[in-house]
Amino acid sequence: MEAHLQLALAGYPVISFGTGSLVRLPGPSITQPNVYQFNKTSYDSMYKELEAKDPRLYRANGLLNMLQRNRGVKWGPERWQDWVVGMPRLSHASDRGSNGTEGGAVDVVFTCEERCFDAVVDDLMARGAPLSRPVHVINVDIKDNHEEALVGGQGILDLANALNKLAGEERDAALTASTGSLTAFDDASGGSRAGFDERVPDVLAEWQDRWPNLPATWTLSWF
Repeated sequence: MEAHLQLALAGYPVISFGTGSLVRLPGPSITQPNVYQFNKTSYDSMYKELEAKDPRLYRANGLLNMLQRNRGVKWGPERWQDWVVGMPRLSHASDRGSNGTEGGAVDVVFTCEERCFDAVVDDLMARGAPLSRPVHVINVDIKDNHEEALVGGQGILDLANALNKLAGEERDAALTASTGSLTAFDDASGGSRAGFDERVPDVLAEWQDRWPNLPATWTLSWF
């Protein structure tokens, strides 16, 4: 969620998901987690419930601080596998980065854990690419604590900036090469996308040199 916040504050349209079956937050013991359903439980209600249960425990372990941040970012946790690809929807008006609507597809997916990366890639394969639209799935491995999340969010924002710059370069180059007609513009748009897709691994390699402590994995998949 820290990456969602930093991307949204930088002006990027962004949505975020979990990939598990349920939302599990630490409880009073390892065998007593706090369990919530995706898509149905708001961060605000989680915060109020845990604050009522044991404010000292959940403030000390950072959960209340995390939920306070999260409820300022979006309404509540959503599950990736429940997202209907290709179907625009109205987002919660309070969600940072949603721009009010969400078009049902994205150009880049960032994950922050290898198991989430695997779940996203497996799910995209299972969907069968109904849109025939490429999507870059990039895992930036981040340890699950507040300090590492801040650094990881900064690294993901830097990578998003580099990818956005690349997209602009490819778009400008393709338009410069076109004749200016509508047909040529359409061709240029396709050319800029192909050029972008081809150059993403190079941009990622340059980014990895700048962020050697954030190991990354990449694959090209399809919506």
